[in-house]
Amino acid sequence: MDDHQKSIQLKNYNAFRTEALAKIFCAPNNVAELRECLEKYPNEKKLIIGGGCNLFFTKDFDGLVIKPNIKGIRDVSDDDDDDDIVFLEVMASEDWDEFVEYCVNKGFSGLENLSYIPGTVGASPVQNIGAYGAEVKDCIREVVAIDINTGEAVSFSNAECQFGYRDSIFKKTNRYIIVSIVFQLKKSFSYKPKYADLNKELEDVEEPTIQDVREAVIQIRKRKLPDHKELPNCGSFFKNPSIDPEKADTLLGIYPDLPVYPQPNGLVKTSAAFLIDRAGYKGKRIGNIGTYPNQPLIIVNYGTTDGNEIVGFMEEIQEVVEEDFGIKLEPEVKIL
Repeated sequence: MDDHQKSIQLKNYNAFRTEALAKIFCAPNNVAELRECLEKYPNEKKLIIGGGCNLFFTKDFDGLVIKPNIKGIRDVSDDDDDDDIVFLEVMASEDWDEFVEYCVNKGFSGLENLSYIPGTVGASPVQNIGAYGAEVKDCIREVVAIDINTGEAVSFSNAECQFGYRDSIFKKTNRYIIVSIVFQLKKSFSYKPKYADLNKELEDVEEPTIQDVREAVIQIRKRKLPDHKELPNCGSFFKNPSIDPEKADTLLGIYPDLPVYPQPNGLVKTSAAFLIDRAGYKGKRIGNIGTYPNQPLIIVNYGTTDGNEIVGFMEEIQEVVEEDFGIKLEPEVKIL
């Protein structure tokens, strides 16, 4: 493989479009090339990027950046499988929303609520992406990855992926390069109301089809969220925080409209967007950085190439929210 490049500009490989140089950059087209890349640079620090939709750079990357280009979708269902279930093996570099559209067009249900999320298929389990009452973990049967240290293929069952809220073993360890995912989907579909915004969007549709749900999700996202190609951003910047029930009760006494969602672990999840809005940061802009007017959870870049400006704005929001509510917001995005 002779397409390893040195000192490559990474501005086009992160959705915030911040500038940074990669010491070494490679884009393997298959698993063999990926292994070759790892073998050639065993001692370099490594960064794996997909669509770059959930990370940005504050400095040059002194190591090897790998952007796989491994594609393909195939049905791996077995004759013994349930007639209503289909198993699809999808290679990591497939575009996520194009894959969701493929499933919806085939009538395979499970991922339609995750429509119009930017990024690659391989990134979806890392973050355990979620939207409109659904999480990708609910449709994952197996993840196949390459161990960065050994070059060996490792297979993870759903349980072994250690999925959590915007979390997984892949995010915790940074040790694995995902090369394919087996999704377990249904051949049938029936709409189950479980998310208020989506229910409202579909209230005039008597029996929503899977295509109706996808279109509704796309319309909601287009209204609320900026296109990262037109206004650089990484989507939701902060995680929704979990707080103890006593703190939730105290805050509800002051803010009766505070969104609260009791969790199985006894904590209560609340809305980071609500906290940012009430702290006075909805649509606020300082220099080249601001929050999106329609959704305060999204930080947008109006023109800087310096990731440190984004970090400065992030820290200001964190400080004000902590001062006002006693809650420290955690970034959902990866800052390098």
